[in-house]
Amino acid sequence: MNELCHGRRLNIITPMGNLAKIRCAFITTDARGQLGEQNHPKPIIGTAPGALLLGFAMCPDVEVHVISCTQQPMRSPEKLADNIWFHGLHVPKIGWMRTFYQGCIRATRKKLREIRPDIVHGQGTERDCAINASFSGQPNVITIHGNMKAMANFFHSRPGSFHWLAAKLETMALRRTDGVFCNSAYTENLVAPRAKRVWRVPNALRPEFFGPLPPSPRNDRPVLLNVGVISPYKQQAEILAVAQKLWQRGLRFEMQFAGAVDQQTGYGAGFMRQLAEAQTAGYARHLGVLHTNELLNAIDGASALVHFPREEAFGLVVAEALARNLKLFAASTGGIADIASGVDGAELLAGTDWAGLENALARWMEAGGARPGGAAAVMRQRYHPEIIVRRHLEIYREVLGRH
Repeated sequence: MNELCHGRRLNIITPMGNLAKIRCAFITTDARGQLGEQNHPKPIIGTAPGALLLGFAMCPDVEVHVISCTQQPMRSPEKLADNIWFHGLHVPKIGWMRTFYQGCIRATRKKLREIRPDIVHGQGTERDCAINASFSGQPNVITIHGNMKAMANFFHSRPGSFHWLAAKLETMALRRTDGVFCNSAYTENLVAPRAKRVWRVPNALRPEFFGPLPPSPRNDRPVLLNVGVISPYKQQAEILAVAQKLWQRGLRFEMQFAGAVDQQTGYGAGFMRQLAEAQTAGYARHLGVLHTNELLNAIDGASALVHFPREEAFGLVVAEALARNLKLFAASTGGIADIASGVDGAELLAGTDWAGLENALARWMEAGGARPGGAAAVMRQRYHPEIIVRRHLEIYREVLGRH
């Protein structure tokens, strides 16, 4: 089987079978341009869409055509898997957000006339994918990965700014499309007033997170892990302040942060100054940006995940950590509540309850800092790619039936 997404090789080969043939156009982003990796031989596809494609690769009765618009011409493989084709479309800068993605829409429509899909699926409203799908002229659906309207409200975005315009285009796409995949009850509540139809379908997890579980790490002191871009709405500086208080109480642990940090912003620069003091004291450090295997190793080597965003459509890293039986301390924000519902070892608190987080962590560490035992099985039942793909195909047939 051909390699899929960023050079990874598929490692789950159980075919689904017994499904009516569907040809799907799957519109997603290829991050090579944004990451400055134009010479990378394969597309770099986001975590959630990439996991879904891995699920589609298990289903030989579905033909998937991945479409990605890019601002630079790039060499790409013709196929990502036996039943998955890739089409990279070069669209000059003038055809992007400054013209409401008119160039992307036209390039996508042209390619769709060649492919002749049964259904078009746009992945996310952050950039051009959803608007391309909604203007495709074909039966189409959209998946919400991040809620642009909520983000614009959080940042108090000014008219004409990126988040302000992304929110306006999101609403336009939602009103035009045949239906919207919502990855949580939180997302569904935000989207339903603006869409014809919604379905609650969670994101799939990457297959690597369902591999054999290692023995619990034998750390001299608990390792607390936080994963995400360092930013005000992820609240890492506030988490680090809680860690300082725990350290001052005499508790011994290591707080690890994984994710990109922009030190040109006030928040990023302040976090790094705060982190330098914590690292000198010996209770925190920054791991940098981690690729999949590095992230998996970090999770397997940790004792607990601490995740306190102020806005979260789904909370993919929460599900990934629970799939490895990690203890969870998280804000009851957005989709996190759905993921943690009924899961052993998951403790949720209000998103600004820093005293509550401090005391919960202290109680757990004083009791020995044990990992839960049954979270992984629940995550497999809910978020394995094969399960999520089956639900996608049911919805595709429903939409096609209405057409």
